[in-house]
Amino acid sequence: MVDPTLAEMGKNLNEAMKILEDVYQHHVFVTSLPVRVLSPSRMQNVGEQGHMALLGHSLAAYISVLDRERLRKLITRIASDTTLWLCRLFRYESGSAYYHEDDREGLLKVCRLVINTRYEDYSTEGYTVLNSRQPVIYQSATCRPGLGQHLCSQLGLPLSSLCTVPCNTMFGSQHQMDIALLDKLIREDVETGKLPLLLIANAGTPGAGHTDKLGRLKELCEQYGMWLHIEGVILATLALGEVSSPVTAATSSDSMTLTLGPWLGLPAVPAVTLYRHEDPALSLAAGLTSSQPVEKLRALPLWLSLQYLGHDGIVEKIRHAVELSQQLLEKLKTLASIKTSVGHNAMPSSLYSESSGGSVEGYFAGEREVLDSLNRWLCERLAQLVPASGVDIVELEDEGTCVRFTPLMTAAALGTQRCDVDLLVERLTELVPVLNCTLRLRLDFREEVYRHSALSYIEDLSWPGLGAVRYEPRIEELNDSKRQLEVEKINSELLVKLGDLDADLIFSTGLEFGPEKDCIFIGMATEDLDVAELVDMIAALGRDIEENGRLLENMTEVVRKGIQEAELQLQKDNQDKLMEEGVLRQIPLVGSVLNWFSPFQSTVKGRTFNLAAGSLDSTEPTYSMKAQTGGLASPETPTSSAKRLPGQRLFRREGAGGSDSHSETSSVGQAEDLSRERVPQPTPPYLVPDEAVSMAPEISETPQVPAKPEPTQENGEVGTQEGEQEERQPEGQEAPVEKTGR
Repeated sequence: MVDPTLAEMGKNLNEAMKILEDVYQHHVFVTSLPVRVLSPSRMQNVGEQGHMALLGHSLAAYISVLDRERLRKLITRIASDTTLWLCRLFRYESGSAYYHEDDREGLLKVCRLVINTRYEDYSTEGYTVLNSRQPVIYQSATCRPGLGQHLCSQLGLPLSSLCTVPCNTMFGSQHQMDIALLDKLIREDVETGKLPLLLIANAGTPGAGHTDKLGRLKELCEQYGMWLHIEGVILATLALGEVSSPVTAATSSDSMTLTLGPWLGLPAVPAVTLYRHEDPALSLAAGLTSSQPVEKLRALPLWLSLQYLGHDGIVEKIRHAVELSQQLLEKLKTLASIKTSVGHNAMPSSLYSESSGGSVEGYFAGEREVLDSLNRWLCERLAQLVPASGVDIVELEDEGTCVRFTPLMTAAALGTQRCDVDLLVERLTELVPVLNCTLRLRLDFREEVYRHSALSYIEDLSWPGLGAVRYEPRIEELNDSKRQLEVEKINSELLVKLGDLDADLIFSTGLEFGPEKDCIFIGMATEDLDVAELVDMIAALGRDIEENGRLLENMTEVVRKGIQEAELQLQKDNQDKLMEEGVLRQIPLVGSVLNWFSPFQSTVKGRTFNLAAGSLDSTEPTYSMKAQTGGLASPETPTSSAKRLPGQRLFRREGAGGSDSHSETSSVGQAEDLSRERVPQPTPPYLVPDEAVSMAPEISETPQVPAKPEPTQENGEVGTQEGEQEERQPEGQEAPVEKTGR
């Protein structure tokens, strides 16, 4: 059987559509431009009902240019039909509606209406009439932050006119308004000559989704002649067929604000404040109604969207969100480390992780701050892994930082489905053990860092991870500025080296705007983490970087002095060689003939510059042994002395639970290569180390003297043959030198 109201609205819709046909063709041409500019990749998936809402804003501009009579008839029908449908849908009989963009504006207009009602001379005397009896607005401690201050600022009232009522501390929910205390506060205000004006109650607190005892609050407001205003996300459940009594009491309130946009996934639709009042003149004075026809066009986007969805579509969206909440609540009961703050109608609005096991509770000062940081990390990870869940962060007074899941505010826009809730619980099951392990190992990490004199433990409670450490170089002769630069340089290089390791840990510089700088922050840890090995590795790598830095600084000075000494030695050797050969051998033609008949063997030896020792040595052992005779390089201290099994990654304890060595076997070779790169191997005798650079005089000496050269051969050819003979000599033995009689 068709509802008579819906049948009447359908008839009105047909008539309104006839009026809209005149402007539709012009609208299609104009809206084609923004459709091309706003590509789908840059827009949220709003669905067809969302496009209807966007279409309503464009149509409103065109309808405003109609002739006055047609405009009046159209907007009156749109406003009356939308108000009637909303009042029937949310069970608010005989109500009026005010459409507004800011969700606080409706409550502000209601306050003006109550002031005009309670102070009869307010329209003529203004604020002077408030001096006789100061008005008081009461709100719960769990109301939206800044709501009461905004009302006082816009109404011109002092902050003393705002009374915040605490929540229950002994009996009842800690998120519900304390009614006994509220009664006491109202009686005290009445005794001091103040006027209780209005009470703001919650049907679903912003943080935890709890509902105040609306029935008892309504009785209290009637007793003292106060106006009762209700807001909250749980008001959406009034559209369902089965509604519990605590929420049903909201239908008897004096006013309530509905935010249909998030509930139904409608973009850019106004919020609606439904209210009951018999004097239209006072409503006009308060701004709840307007004599300007264009003001009523605010309801057009909402009118189009509601007509498109229909009654069944609206109820289905709200019911789907409630079922998602109930599904998550049932699955979270199996997770011991997760506590839920459950609001009315089994709709969890927030959840947070707690440390499991009594040994962890209160194990260090500032545990609450650490838990808050870990829950922030948990929310960020869940939002990345399951973006369709719509989880976000909320700060609660008692619980601290929590992960909030409010499908009534997000599911319609994000398209959240039951499979998304299953995936959310699955990711929670994976991440919560990581949180617990990290929380337990933070103390072990701090104690291990204290064992190393070169490491400083950085206490940063806002870091969601194992902790932070800084390597302090052992340089006392530097001033503060140079020491700071040295610390920054070493820790930067240390962070790079740690990041190159084949480990499951994440090393970073910390939060972007964190207070600590020049530190190494270690991320989340698993059960099989070897904290001692990790800290030893950090200390060893830092020590290597510091020693290498000192070696480079010393080497720079050694090389500079060695080059100067080598230049002087080369000049001296050239002069000695010139004195031995004589002046005649320097003449081009005469020298060649003289060298032919009487070859000359120089006594000047070559030189080699050893960078490690910083000294000039003779090259005679090199030519005799045919190998560089530099000292063996001493191997560096290994950064990890633990023996690893095949497939076992860095910082993993052998035989620890949760090891995934089988899946990580392919990374063993990379870890071994990195270890070999960090630890230089001893240099064999036949290799020339990098730190040895050979230097020789400008005129190369002749190692062998030719014995009876053929007259037809030139010197260059003879030298080549003799070189070949020399290469055929056994290694380590000198070739015999034949003496000539010439």
